[in-house]
Amino acid sequence: MTAASINGGCQCGAVRFRIASLGRASICHCRMCQKAFGSFFGPLVTATGLEWTRGRPTRFQSSNVVERGFCEKCGTPLTYEYEGGVEVAIGALDEPARAAPVIQVNPADMLPFFDRLHTLPFRRQGDSPSADAFKRAIIGHQHPDHDTENWPEKQS
Repeated sequence: MTAASINGGCQCGAVRFRIASLGRASICHCRMCQKAFGSFFGPLVTATGLEWTRGRPTRFQSSNVVERGFCEKCGTPLTYEYEGGVEVAIGALDEPARAAPVIQVNPADMLPFFDRLHTLPFRRQGDSPSADAFKRAIIGHQHPDHDTENWPEKQS
């Protein structure tokens, strides 16, 4: 990774962080990651020089050797912390594309349909007028993908 600023945070903006550098990015298929992320896998990247710039995560001891950090206000998964270091959730980065996974781990717990997901059809804009209308009506309240002095921002 480059020396450019690596920032991220939770969905509501209560917790923000800065990272000095990113290491190996992975997809973990273990059942604990599936539950922690509420997803098919846990996307994580090694974080060196993690600094909390707004708020701090709440932690859950998910095993005898791992703590997981998350935002207590919005529930966003943030960290996987163990004796060897810390990893952050790739989706919590302001620029998640900077952490493309290079390995999958714990394949024994991989859900049996995971390797076929790329074959599913896409519903594209225009395929469903009602879905398009629903998406247009959404007004997001999540924190933007950049640092802000205050959040939520003051309303005029």
